[in-house]
Amino acid sequence: MELRTLRSFLAVAQEGNVTRAARMLHITQPALSRQLAELERELGCELLMRESRGVTLTDNGMLLRKRAEEILSLAERTEQELRSPTAEVEGDVWVGGGESRVMELVARAAHAMTTEHPAVRLRLYSGNGTDVMERVDKGLLDFGIVMGVEPPSRYEALDLGWSDDWGLLVRRDHPLASRSILSMDDLRDETLIVSAQVAASPSPADPTMEAVSSSGLRIVATYTLLYNASLLVEQGMGSALCFGGIVAAGAGTPFAFVPMDGLTPVPSLLIWKRFQPLSRAAQLFLKTLQDIVTT
Repeated sequence: MELRTLRSFLAVAQEGNVTRAARMLHITQPALSRQLAELERELGCELLMRESRGVTLTDNGMLLRKRAEEILSLAERTEQELRSPTAEVEGDVWVGGGESRVMELVARAAHAMTTEHPAVRLRLYSGNGTDVMERVDKGLLDFGIVMGVEPPSRYEALDLGWSDDWGLLVRRDHPLASRSILSMDDLRDETLIVSAQVAASPSPADPTMEAVSSSGLRIVATYTLLYNASLLVEQGMGSALCFGGIVAAGAGTPFAFVPMDGLTPVPSLLIWKRFQPLSRAAQLFLKTLQDIVTT
């Protein structure tokens, strides 16, 4: 598979129409159709379902779309790194992580780095721990921030010296809003909104996941982004079990955040692949972040 062919396939997948994709790629529609047919022959499977109004992806087509995006992203990053001049640091630094105030450290490091080296850009990716580690493994992220887990030995790790505390995000008119602290017993009669990772990945190695999954609490919804969950809370659907400091709570907001007792604070680590060379821009980011963490 050539990169050119993968770009053509992605254009068709995004447009849902061969004619529009050909126009965007500045090639003829028959030439693009031949590329797609040759790609299907090479892979031995159908990638597109041709319909009167356009095309849709088959299951194999959806898999190739995901892989093509990863391949082209990695190729672009590699090209940028190899073309970087020796005199000045430039290029992208890819960092992934979940929602946490620990990202303040990343923001401070990025600001210091880009102020000194304006040709460097930070690329942030949001996802849960499993997703972030997968992208680090594939080389799609330089660094990942994982929370509450001991990373496998294939990673180097930097302790960021930060822990997030659990609490309950409630409407300000909720009976629990006036409490100073809550226990798991206080949640027995609540309808809860919890992170998808907590709901789907109970593990004895993670006290919080184990406590929530084994408690028999009533979970009415899950979330990956707390802002979206806060809209459910605001509508009265339930209360969100979450980290503090992500959604504004208190006077002037619709919410109150009440800390939880009995749930272990969640530490954060920066990880990167062991033995994998880092670009000059990534090395600069790591050094800047290390300086911030240790001072």
